[in-house]
Amino acid sequence: MKKIIIATSNKGKVRELKDEFRQLDVELVPLSELEVQYPEPVEDGKTFAENSLIKAKYYQERTGCACLADDSGLEVDLLGGAPGVYSARYSGEHDQPKNNKKLAAELEKLPEKESPAAYQCALTFVDEDGAVLAAQGYCRGIVKPVARGNGGFGYDPYFYIGEKTMAELTLEEKQAISHRGAAIREMAAKLKERL
Repeated sequence: MKKIIIATSNKGKVRELKDEFRQLDVELVPLSELEVQYPEPVEDGKTFAENSLIKAKYYQERTGCACLADDSGLEVDLLGGAPGVYSARYSGEHDQPKNNKKLAAELEKLPEKESPAAYQCALTFVDEDGAVLAAQGYCRGIVKPVARGNGGFGYDPYFYIGEKTMAELTLEEKQAISHRGAAIREMAAKLKERL
């Protein structure tokens, strides 16, 4: 069984990855379960793919194990693509309630009070030998300043797919249509070939 470090402590992301990778002969270990806690890498990439690669290489080099990292976020059309690569720190802090509050406030300023938007996920795998695999996923929807639902995480309560928000979907429903679900399925297929 191959050990793969998941470069996140986000329980929602860990759950989604483990659910999709259950058919592979791998052991997924989140950062929170490592004996040594490393300082976070500087994510200074201009794209989700660049930041994902930065994280995967950083933790692979420090642990000596294969590593899987994602970088994902929300791009709101009428906000010029914001929050984009700054999604996790849109409010200036890694504080999702504050990030959500800022998003809702920015949407309230728009004449339409809503905007087309896309979730994007870049997933990067770096093996012990330095080999790199990459996958990407997208999901389009509408963001509104009215939050609904208790599931999911991040901006999910504000991201509408039809009549429901991402936060109102079951994990299975979300995985079937989400940006991360698409990227994870693509990565799982690539890893299956490699392993």
